[in-house]
Amino acid sequence: MTHPGVGPITALATDVFLGDPQRFADGKALGSYVGTIPREYSSGARQRFGAVTKQGNPLLRFLWGEAAAHAARHDSELQRFYRRKLVQKGLGKARMAVARKLGIRLWIMLRDQIDYQEFCRRGQMQPPVRGCLKSEMVRIVTARLIRLPASLPRREFALVIMVQCDRRDGW
Repeated sequence: MTHPGVGPITALATDVFLGDPQRFADGKALGSYVGTIPREYSSGARQRFGAVTKQGNPLLRFLWGEAAAHAARHDSELQRFYRRKLVQKGLGKARMAVARKLGIRLWIMLRDQIDYQEFCRRGQMQPPVRGCLKSEMVRIVTARLIRLPASLPRREFALVIMVQCDRRDGW
């Protein structure tokens, strides 16, 4: 429950439905068990991925999806991942990708018996980016206009601006 966005029901369901976390070799095996990985249609050298398999417990998948929506608001790394996938793939696929990532994080925390703070300290996540203070000088490094996919309603272009802050010890 220490992970942002995860409440008592999601934590309990994860613990109960996964059982012994040591039985999963890696995150891919966990995603396959829960049903959050895409189907694969392959022939020869061609590899095609479809919708998620939905082989696992539907309640756990639903709870991870709901928790992922809240966690993406509070965790900066999940938020960046969600926004990147939203532009690349669209709303549904982005939400399921964040749910899978959140599930793997919960599995790691359950397997190693650690809390969210320890998970962050282990180097699994980047520390939150510190914003510029009002008193600090800011200079624009790059600015470019990018075209967003047609799947996003009423947003055709976005302006991406990268800035650097003067931290009293140089740029």
